[in-house]
Order: sequence, then structure tokens, then C-alpha cells
Amino acid sequence: MVRFVGVQNTVRWIRSTGLETILGELSDYVADDYRRWESFDKSPRAASHSPIGVIELMPTSDGQLYSFKYVNGHPSNPAKGLQTVTAFGVLSDVDSGYPLLVAEMTLLTALRTAATSAMAAKYLAQPDSTTMAMIGAGTQAEFQAIAVREALGIRSLRVFDTDPAASAKLVRNLTPLGFDVYVAEDSADAASGADVITTCTADKANATVLTDDMVGPGVHVNAIGGDCPGKTELDAAILRRGDVFVEFPEQTRIEGEIQQVEADFPVTELWEVVSGKTVGRSSADQVTVFDSVGFAIEDFSVLRYLHDKTNHSAFSVDIDLVADPDDPKDLFGFAQGSDAPVPAL
Repeated sequence: MVRFVGVQNTVRWIRSTGLETILGELSDYVADDYRRWESFDKSPRAASHSPIGVIELMPTSDGQLYSFKYVNGHPSNPAKGLQTVTAFGVLSDVDSGYPLLVAEMTLLTALRTAATSAMAAKYLAQPDSTTMAMIGAGTQAEFQAIAVREALGIRSLRVFDTDPAASAKLVRNLTPLGFDVYVAEDSADAASGADVITTCTADKANATVLTDDMVGPGVHVNAIGGDCPGKTELDAAILRRGDVFVEFPEQTRIEGEIQQVEADFPVTELWEVVSGKTVGRSSADQVTVFDSVGFAIEDFSVLRYLHDKTNHSAFSVDIDLVADPDDPKDLFGFAQGSDAPVPAL
């Protein structure tokens, strides 16, 4: 049998454990895996693009465990009453090839993306940061705000979204959690006075939601909305003025903000900062940019974390996913014999 954590059990687990606890612990799991980055198999995700979205597979392995995630991104889905992003994933044992865990990953992707952003902010933002700007108030926004608060202690949040209902939703969700939320008139208003700026928009377009003049000295930018070819959020001048940190350059140059600049544009891999191989923030006035497109190792981290926290608990159940004949060489006999489970009609 294989353990399965579905949507309802994921929700129950989040409510039971607490989002702040999960995001804090998960950020540590991601950091631990970044420190051993060189032990992982790495490749750009396999993407199938259409005019209205993308479907992707994201695999990796550390030699002991293997994981993959199936994920889509369809910005027009909310108009149909559907999520922009949905996902599921698998964690497997390398020695046997058997899956250990199958899990929903729509919620888990939001958790791992926020935890990774928080980890980046911890290493790249000014440690005395107090104010965060959020440009885009969609499904990621609340998770991002809570995760960065756990990492830096920020409580003041400035938000702008082209959809007023999205901003109202964020205010409704975060104000009871102790955030001081200001709804801005535009992106420039949101970014004014912010120490950390997070861009998290959904449109699949070469957009510029943050211009160079909106980013003051010492600001850290988490650019997390650009995640496919032809989709960007930042003015390229910000990239040229600041220091850019990425997950996996081979993927980010295809999908990230740096697709706007020359192919040899200099970047620093974030794992090198987390592992202490290089310096992240070096001065108070330095502008830092985390050009995040999401990478398979972060999915590995959240699946590993979920497995550790829910295995053989009330939050996971057994599913009959792998055939298990008494004689492992007689799959035919298993299918035809009396010991094979017979489905009810």
C-alpha cells in the first residue's frame, strides 16, 4: 500500500498544525535541501505549452528519494471558476522504485513557494525589514505574507491588485492574523517605503508591474510570478541595477525575469548563499532580486516534509496503487488467480 494525502486531509493537517508552524519548519527543510544542492539530479522542467497555459512535470532525486510534480498554470481559469494552478506529486524510494507517498500539491505548491520566498528573504533582505509590498493578491498572497513574517518579523503589508475584490479578500484574511494592511492605489503606491517587494501576478505576458523607480536602495524583491517563457513582471533596469539570485539558471533563463536580458547575464545561484559558499547581501544599499520560477527540489522538500509529518497518521490513508502478487514474477497469475482482488460491480 502507498500513503495518500488528499485535499481534505491536507486542509485538516494545516489547521491542526498551524500555518505559521508549517511555513517556518518547511522553510528550514528547503534550506536543508539547498545546502546539499549538489547531491540532486537537476534539469529544467518538461513543459507542454498552449496559448492559454502550460502543463509541466518537475522531477528530481537525491539518490535515496525521488519525487515528481505534475502542475499546470492557466491564468484564465478563475474566470471559469477554476484554480490558476493545480498539482499533485509523488515521493518514491530509489532502492525499490516503489512510491511512498502520493499527495495533492495545489495547496502544497503554495506552501513551498512561500517557504522558499521566506528563505530567500531571510538571506537577502535587510534583517531589520518592517514593511512588505505585495503586488498581486491572488492565491499565493496570504501564504507569502505569513511566510515572510515568520522569517523577518514584518507586520506592515502594502498591497495592490488590479482586481479590488482580490485586495479585499487579502484584507479579510490577514487582518485577523495581526497584519496592518494598506490597500494601495497602484504598484508605485504599494512599493513606497517597502523593504521587501513581492510580485505575484498571473497574466501570461511580458508585463512590467514593477518599474526601476519604484525600487529604493536596500530593497529586496521576490519576483515569483514569472514562471514560463514570455511571462515577466519586472523592469529589466531593476535586474541591471541589483544583484540577481536564481534557483537553477538553466531553467530561469528560459522562464524567469532574466529571459529579458542577454544569455550570459551574471546571476548567483541561491543555494551557494544558503550553503555559505558565497555572500548574499553585502551592503545596506544593495538591491537584491530573487528571480524565482519554482524548482523541483522545493517540491521534493515539501513532499519529504509532508511524509515526515503525516506518515501513518490520521492525515494520510493507504491506497491500493501498486500490484503486490505473492510471486513477484507472476503478475499474470495474480491478475487471473484467486488471490487477486476482485472489483465490485
